[in-house]
Amino acid sequence: MNNNIRLAIAQSNFVVGDINGNTDKIIATIQQIRKANSPDIIVFPELALTGYPPEDLLLRPSIRVRVQNALERIMVEVQEFYVVVGYPRGDGESLFNVAGVIHKGKLIAEYEKQMLPNYQVFDEKRYFEAGDCATVFDLNGVPTALTICEDIWHEGPMSQAKVAGAKLMLNINASPYHLNKEQERIALLKTRALEGEMPIVYANMVGGQDELVFDGGSMVVDDCGGLSFAAPTFVEDTYYVDFSVTDQGVPAVDLPALTTSRTLLASVYEALVLGVRDYVNKNGFKGAVLGLSGGIDSALTLAVAVDALGKDRVQAIMMPFKYTSQMSLDDAAKEANILGVEYKIKPIEAIYNAFMSSLESDFVGMEVDTTEENLQARCRGVLLMAMSNKNGSIVLTTGNKSEMAVGYATLYGDMAGGYDVLKDVPKTMVFQLCEYRNRDYVGVNQSNAAMVIPQRVIDRPPSAELAPDQKDSDSLPPYDELDQILEWYVEQDLSADVIISRGYDEAVVKRVIRLVDLNEYKRRQAPVGVRITSRGFGKDRRYPITCRWPAGE
Repeated sequence: MNNNIRLAIAQSNFVVGDINGNTDKIIATIQQIRKANSPDIIVFPELALTGYPPEDLLLRPSIRVRVQNALERIMVEVQEFYVVVGYPRGDGESLFNVAGVIHKGKLIAEYEKQMLPNYQVFDEKRYFEAGDCATVFDLNGVPTALTICEDIWHEGPMSQAKVAGAKLMLNINASPYHLNKEQERIALLKTRALEGEMPIVYANMVGGQDELVFDGGSMVVDDCGGLSFAAPTFVEDTYYVDFSVTDQGVPAVDLPALTTSRTLLASVYEALVLGVRDYVNKNGFKGAVLGLSGGIDSALTLAVAVDALGKDRVQAIMMPFKYTSQMSLDDAAKEANILGVEYKIKPIEAIYNAFMSSLESDFVGMEVDTTEENLQARCRGVLLMAMSNKNGSIVLTTGNKSEMAVGYATLYGDMAGGYDVLKDVPKTMVFQLCEYRNRDYVGVNQSNAAMVIPQRVIDRPPSAELAPDQKDSDSLPPYDELDQILEWYVEQDLSADVIISRGYDEAVVKRVIRLVDLNEYKRRQAPVGVRITSRGFGKDRRYPITCRWPAGE
């Protein structure tokens, strides 16, 4: 028996649907690892060949042939070590989510995922059939089992592997990020390792895919559940772990240095940066353009965009109206100057007046109301979308989760765009992230100045500036109160009665809940955006628009 096993975790960033490109990346990684530090085994993430989630691409008739061709290309490259890779495999009418083991040019073992998630953002039962048995292969004399992502969240697959004689578990993943997800995984792996009495290698994908961000964070726990190795989150790289095999054949981890965990705010910020970078780059946009208002949401969006793409690929546009304060003009210019982005001022008053002139006869005898406010926002949306069309840059919208929840945004106005950076970020966290960005963030595209968001922007009362002396608090409860109600109602599905019983004013709670339900039609037409909570607006939360369900029940 070999006295040790060197394992490489390829924490990779794949593109959904790019089977040829993903295969090229896998082969390049294998070749690079071979030259640098040849291991005994290389482990790639779940559905590496197709990217995750492939959704209805799995229904395309050609996918089986394309996956088989990709596997054959990889098999040619794999001789001296083992490679574990994830892919979909067809069997008659059925399709399985598979982890395959390649060695000496052959596919020597396959495992079919047993536990198919069908909750939150997952809908694997729409596409896959479930496997029903363990797969164990010999790795340098060590019986080694395979599982895939959701399998590790249940007792059955680990129990099967233990009964089959496994002494080491390899678990490949496409596990998306949300708040505190790293701690959940560590606790879970400890439980499974103790049940199976074997170490677990947890190999996760990294990268952005539409609203999902995969944070990596691959890790190893020993047979007593102790965290032996943790890879950095949000970083694409290959990480090595060495195992020493005991006389009993149970691998004991040779402990490398652990990576320091990020703080909650650091993780959220990195998720936003990675989500924006991958959405823009993978979809082929030249850069990003956004409306810079002098307010806190657009200031944070600008900082994230620059950190994701670099200052040369970001353009900021201030579009003032007669209600725009000098403070907003000054602060927007300061933000753009600090970050070094291209900055333009395009007043909208002439555009607004042209619209109002056209509508004058239709509005005779009617009071001024939100129609005129929304028209201002729509003038800005038209300008930004025209610049996007002409320049090939994506429009980043700046609405936060609190605003999206209660409809405090203008359809075809400030909601017009391709990607909403803060879509799943509550307003209270927007303030926290601004403080974090000014104080603690270090990134490859950061400007030399740490204070990229002026303190005055953080301290001033939030305002849409669509009417004289307007403040968000004129229309909404205080944000700390609003965000707590939204968390309970949107993310936890608590009823109005339960929320009220926790000490919140009945009228406020019912009004907030009514606004959430009423504005589902807006959210259906909103851009996608980075998901950072356990339940964002998107695939996570699917409520009917036409509906007579009593609000809050």
